[in-house]
Amino acid sequence: MAERGIDLTNQFLIAMPGMADDNFAGAVVYLCEHSDKGALGLMINKPTDISLKNLFEKVDLRLDRDDLMDEPVYFGGPVQTERGFVLHEAHGSGSGQYSSTLVVPGGLGMTTSKDVLEALSQGAGPRKVLVTLGYSGWGAGQLESEIARNGWLNVAADPQIIFDTPVEQRYERALALLGIDPRMLSGEAGHA
Repeated sequence: MAERGIDLTNQFLIAMPGMADDNFAGAVVYLCEHSDKGALGLMINKPTDISLKNLFEKVDLRLDRDDLMDEPVYFGGPVQTERGFVLHEAHGSGSGQYSSTLVVPGGLGMTTSKDVLEALSQGAGPRKVLVTLGYSGWGAGQLESEIARNGWLNVAADPQIIFDTPVEQRYERALALLGIDPRMLSGEAGHA
């Protein structure tokens, strides 16, 4: 059996200064899945100009949660930007609450089926949510290669940063989990 590298599931990826891909400049990505086949995550700090209220209207649902009406829909990444992804607190032991949920081990749930929106529209559903259009994806070995080239830092995810921290503070707060002040970072890779 081939030896596998570190599993970054349920971690934040924090873009280093000088990130070559403009989509990810200044990004914090929550990794929902990471295996030898690749990785999938959602950016948590790139709001769009679409509100949840607008999104619900577009899918013919009425949002009955005052706390969510004005929340932005986020740009989750450049892949499948026409699809919605709902990052939310995981429910108990099973994933059976919605028809298409990826339960992140030790972490959150990520649902792609409309039933989670229907639950939210009725005032139910998960208490804390972050909705994105699109996701961030990497092929086999691609993310590991980007990390090796100093493209990303990684740290165990903190749901408080996703759900309770103002969007403009999420990058700095994620770096603070590593004890790093953003002003200390350089976009240059170090070579001995």
